[in-house]
Amino acid sequence: MRYRRLGSSELMVSEISLGTWLSFGEGEERARHIACLHRALALGVNLIDTANVYGFGESERLIGEALAGRPRGSYLLATKLWGPMDDGDHGLSRAQVFKQIEGSLKRLRTDYVDLYQCHRYDEATPLEETMAALSEVVRQGKVRYLGFSEWPAEAIRRAQAMVGTERFVSSQPQYSLLWREPEAEIFPLCRELGVGQLIWSPLAQGVLSGRYAPGAARPGGRRGASPWMSRYTEPWFEPAVLEAVQRLRPLADAADLTMSQFAIAWTLAGDDVTSAIVGASQPAQVDDNVGAAEARVDPALFREAEHIVGAALATVAGANVDG
Repeated sequence: MRYRRLGSSELMVSEISLGTWLSFGEGEERARHIACLHRALALGVNLIDTANVYGFGESERLIGEALAGRPRGSYLLATKLWGPMDDGDHGLSRAQVFKQIEGSLKRLRTDYVDLYQCHRYDEATPLEETMAALSEVVRQGKVRYLGFSEWPAEAIRRAQAMVGTERFVSSQPQYSLLWREPEAEIFPLCRELGVGQLIWSPLAQGVLSGRYAPGAARPGGRRGASPWMSRYTEPWFEPAVLEAVQRLRPLADAADLTMSQFAIAWTLAGDDVTSAIVGASQPAQVDDNVGAAEARVDPALFREAEHIVGAALATVAGANVDG
């Protein structure tokens, strides 16, 4: 495993991080998620990413249970606030920042988190109020560093320019061969401001693993039930895109990688991405994903992959416009 510095912070983060969006449940399911976390740590993954809203706190509780007894300095914890909790709480107000950090710390069984992230931007709360509250929990020792996920560029610039408040060190955007939107504005802005990227969904919700043949139905279960994710995944399940993904298999073979490893390695090939956050429901998936951190891939293979999927996405977009 290799490690990269996260933005302007002192955090050295593994190139692969473990995401826990769907890491909750009971019985055998819970045991599998805990086994995935333990396997990730054994392979050198040091950042565990979660959020208060994942399972309405159940993901954080599972992590706290799984990490019990381990030295606190042997791993990094990142969590988030903003999303609606089961008691109706949501947003980035001063009251919510103070309430949600206490809840997260209790569920995670820790005195502090290494990275506290604003899950989305809160249009209803003045940015000055949010940044002042976040800065206070940092100075109280409950949070080491601050981050954001999917914020508009104008809000990022305003936050970083404030006087007397803590600065963000990380951004968490969606990024993959099938979703390259951050390259246009967010990546350049964050380079300028000393903000690192912890990217999510490098496998485009599993599409880039090659598991879905052309004509396949969208996934079911918790993942498929998310209407928010459906707006991204709908074009990815168009036959032209799924066929293009299958054409990546020879490229992955040429790099001596699985398709998942190839897709994750692509996200890590540039200088912008600090770490790719991957989820797993089986320890074997952790092994496969972590293999991307060791990859040395001919850039020509990545350029060919970009051409293949880019052409397919353009075809689908054109068809939707014509329709």
